[in-house]
Amino acid sequence: MFPAGLIVVLGTCTQVETGHAASASERTNVEVMIRQLNALEDTAHRSAQVANEPGQRFFLDYERLAGDIGRIRHGLENYLSPSRAQPRDPVEIAGSYIKAQTGAP
Repeated sequence: MFPAGLIVVLGTCTQVETGHAASASERTNVEVMIRQLNALEDTAHRSAQVANEPGQRFFLDYERLAGDIGRIRHGLENYLSPSRAQPRDPVEIAGSYIKAQTGAP
């Protein structure tokens, strides 16, 4: 569920990143993406609170996923309201969300 939705958002974000919101429809589309990312990030945070199944060797790293979603959302917000004084954040998103269970038998 998460990776497919995130891929769609990432593909859209790369097109939007090149300039300022030129039209009302583009601004509306970016605002819709931000709301969707907010919902996805909330779901990832809630999912991180659920205990992992016993005996599972690997599980989804919801915290890393939520962090990457936040970075994407922040980039879209900066696109809508650019700040000339701030340099672009060069840190890339993680893209890998498998986390090994520590202390597994």
